[in-house]
Amino acid sequence: MNWYLAVLKKYAEFSGRARRKEYWMFVLFNIIFFIVAIILDNIFGTDIENLGYGLFYILYTLAIIIPSLAVAVRRLHDTGKSGWWIFISLIPLIGGIWLLVLLVTDSQPGENPYGPSP
Repeated sequence: MNWYLAVLKKYAEFSGRARRKEYWMFVLFNIIFFIVAIILDNIFGTDIENLGYGLFYILYTLAIIIPSLAVAVRRLHDTGKSGWWIFISLIPLIGGIWLLVLLVTDSQPGENPYGPSP
């Protein structure tokens, strides 16, 4: 949970570097919170017909989109890539796979153009 909160404290910080553990723990807690939001939508009846999610899910998504982009950019910086590489995911199929490979790649040891190793 500390990793998730650490990312939220750096809400819109796109500079610097983020380790694999920081990024993937954030993703794990996001998945858990998305599931909780879907359950709450279904319990309180705020879900949109035929979708299974609704108000809570949409509000959480809007709140977390900027920190998610920021930590992904910092993760790319940690591998020595520019944050602009995130747009490779716009290429159908191959782009998403390549971005996943970049996000699971080990960090560059030592200092790189984006800062010292965290």
